[in-house]
Amino acid sequence: MKFIKCDELKPGMRLAKPIYSKKGVLLYDRASVLRDMQSIENIKSFGLIGLFILEPAEPVPPMTQEDLEFERFQTVMYNEIMEELERIIKKHKQEKFPNIVAQIIKNYGNLRKKISFQQSLRSADDYIYKHSLNVAILSAMITHSMNVPLSEQNEAVMASVIHDIGKLTLPVELQSKQQTTEDERNIIDGHEIQGYPIIDEAFSSQPNIKRTCNQARKILFDYWNGNPIQNQKTLMAAKVLVVAGIFDKETAVRIDDSPVSEVNVIRKMMSRPDVFDPRVVKGLTDSLNILVPGVSVELNTGEKALVIRTNDDDFLRPTILSFRDNSIIDLSNRGAYGNLEIVDIMKTLDNRCVMDTSKMKALGISVEEPEYV
Repeated sequence: MKFIKCDELKPGMRLAKPIYSKKGVLLYDRASVLRDMQSIENIKSFGLIGLFILEPAEPVPPMTQEDLEFERFQTVMYNEIMEELERIIKKHKQEKFPNIVAQIIKNYGNLRKKISFQQSLRSADDYIYKHSLNVAILSAMITHSMNVPLSEQNEAVMASVIHDIGKLTLPVELQSKQQTTEDERNIIDGHEIQGYPIIDEAFSSQPNIKRTCNQARKILFDYWNGNPIQNQKTLMAAKVLVVAGIFDKETAVRIDDSPVSEVNVIRKMMSRPDVFDPRVVKGLTDSLNILVPGVSVELNTGEKALVIRTNDDDFLRPTILSFRDNSIIDLSNRGAYGNLEIVDIMKTLDNRCVMDTSKMKALGISVEEPEYV
């Protein structure tokens, strides 16, 4: 699978991922062939920056029905959020915002199983809208797994959708920049603050929305600049926004930058409990399929292995099968394997886990989605 910009598409290429309309209608299924230039021109009109294309002899990668529904939902909600944020900037009033939040909570704020969180490719032009959507989905899942009251879940999701509205007035190149200088961070921070009067006016009856955004902004600003963290009176919604925001930002798939793996992002969060509330980080790991049966991993010894059993108490230390000698290693047994760690997950181009199903079948192991504990 490889990413091809729309201007470089050619007839005969096969799609690796489906294409949906703004309303969620399937336009092109996976493995569809671009038969002529008219098909390519039609795809260009959708506003896509490019497509994942299968290599000539490459089979269609596995995707569950839940994976496909997640992509469809992202397409629909991305467009609705883009239209709503632009409307709020112009009129300082919300129109479809409650429905957007309700849809996110309905679809991802009541799940009783973990999901595979797939990142769609982003450009500088659509980064903030896709970031806002993904942070909202993550916030809905985290708050559900933490059993927070519905009112707090609603606040966390609302703040997630609106929190970056001030950044939409930034130069495009700064809206999605991963590595920033201190001067650039100050500029970005200033634009975020300038967006708060808009939030204040649009959510005048819900002051906790602005408060959540502001508290999360302060924590992350101090974090990025190496300042002491002051979060003693932080709202739970703000703590959720901090974790969800950083997770999405660092694992995002961009044209010009490689994503950080979920394992490394979460490990970094765990090392800074003063910034990332451990309860919220646990809510995140309880919501996502990361180190689950079928995932191929790299160890700190340089060896490769296959996860065969999850560890709900410490997801970083599952039971694995070594590819070197087919030995089964229970990483939760620190007495025997305390020095052995998972360094990273082996990924596909679109940031999904590589599911080694042939090895799983050979071992007689079935892959099931883990339930919440």
